[in-house]
Amino acid sequence: MPVGSGPDVSSRVNGACPGDARDIELSLTDPDRFGAVFDKYFAEIHGYAARRVGSDAADDIAAEVFLTAFRVRHRFDPGRGTVKAWLYGIVTNHLSAYRRQEQRAYRAMARAVVPESEEGHAGRVVDQVAAEGMRPALLVALADLTRGEREVVLLIALGGLSHADAAAALGIRYGTIASRLSRARTKLRAAAGVALPTE
Repeated sequence: MPVGSGPDVSSRVNGACPGDARDIELSLTDPDRFGAVFDKYFAEIHGYAARRVGSDAADDIAAEVFLTAFRVRHRFDPGRGTVKAWLYGIVTNHLSAYRRQEQRAYRAMARAVVPESEEGHAGRVVDQVAAEGMRPALLVALADLTRGEREVVLLIALGGLSHADAAAALGIRYGTIASRLSRARTKLRAAAGVALPTE
């Protein structure tokens, strides 16, 4: 779900709301309850950011994600997805500032073969998304995906999100996830012989 959308959580979540959403609701009057959400998801969100932009940048991004989530927690809508998907939506927004750098890195790495120890986050993306021995072609293929297609691929391949959670994270319909993934799958297969996992 995009940050800032949806009505206040207090208008939709009642006392029967379980788990993470309940922690969000209770944090509106007891901010310390947000710590349960932080404790549960910080390492996962940090890990996803690190695989996208490297561990140094991920420290700042993960911290910003949870600051943002805390500030806008009254806007969380459990009817639109899980807390996990909501947090992935926020981290996706923060990572968008790195989009151009990420795309340039894919293209640069495709032009020059470098030792794996020097590859950084783009090399780890390739390892996760697929196939040893096809790195240059895969990097070019990733760079040539549209932003929307690339975000879907990375949320599913790196973040391990289901199609439904990826849709909630990006604030788009489930069918849009399926169509973007289908297009990305076709492009990656054609350009680099890579087969993305199905759900």
